[in-house]
Amino acid sequence: MDDSHMEAMVLRAPHTALVRSDLARPRPDEHQVLLRVNACAVCRTDLHILDGELTRPKLPLIPGHEIVGVVVECGEHVDRFAVGDRVGVPWLGWTCGVCTFCRSGRENLCDDARFTGYDMDGGFAQFAVADDRYCFALPDSYSDVDAAPLLCAGLIGYRALRLAGDAARVGIYGFGAAAHIIAQVAAHEGREIYAFTRPGDTASQDFAREIGAVWAGGSDTAPPNPLGAALIFAPDGSLVTTALRTLEKGGTVVCGGIHMSDIPGFPYRDLWEERVIRSVANLTRRDAEEFLAVAPRVPVLTRTTPYPLTDANAALDDLRHGRIEGAAVLVPASR
Repeated sequence: MDDSHMEAMVLRAPHTALVRSDLARPRPDEHQVLLRVNACAVCRTDLHILDGELTRPKLPLIPGHEIVGVVVECGEHVDRFAVGDRVGVPWLGWTCGVCTFCRSGRENLCDDARFTGYDMDGGFAQFAVADDRYCFALPDSYSDVDAAPLLCAGLIGYRALRLAGDAARVGIYGFGAAAHIIAQVAAHEGREIYAFTRPGDTASQDFAREIGAVWAGGSDTAPPNPLGAALIFAPDGSLVTTALRTLEKGGTVVCGGIHMSDIPGFPYRDLWEERVIRSVANLTRRDAEEFLAVAPRVPVLTRTTPYPLTDANAALDDLRHGRIEGAAVLVPASR
């Protein structure tokens, strides 16, 4: 393969495996940077795209939206980064900048937003382009592989925790990549963490206790104390009603996933007394700047399992079947 081409893992159609492909290396436009991808974490959102649950991806598509790379070329109007800088690229990859949401600090709700690894090609490749406004400098204390999960699992977890308010006791449902990161932040803030896993998953419960949970049990188990908030990262809508019943008065359930199965009906009594159900939609640049400053101070330690880029399908399958502790990270072959 010559220098004008690259290796990538490509989705041709939903419900199919990714295909290893030799593609032309992308070129940045005037507001983009070209990155040599050093690592890209694998997210459950990637599974939702492959499974057709997110229904409008660009096809063919290079997935991946937790990109760590080095700038190798800058567009004409890029002034935030220079060749040689290491940056991270998250799910939110472009916004219009002029709508009511963008102008009020809620760019995560922009109607014209474009998403990395969905509306535009992502990081399951040796090279990727990204809007320089949505690239972020990364803490030097993290390796490329360890930094990758911060860019979605970390950022979405951080936004979910902020939307939970000042709850002293926080339940976390679905103890995967996002949970293992944000649990550390919450514990650092002096909150009590209650971890809920698949029933019988004692390994994940032990992992949760290892990183600071004061209690861990199956999602079918009631916690020993009422919770001020519950963060749900598993895509199971029935957990919303389960979590609602664990809350104290005024408590909040925060749904952290971009896709979830339908939420079953529940009696009004479970919502009564000013309990709240809300969702997290994407992230803002402020979220990224705040979290990437907080992470090394905690310090957040990410648990990762690296895979060669060409093993992307195996990584996705391991994620689907719960065989990964922490986050899977793809590492392209160097060029």
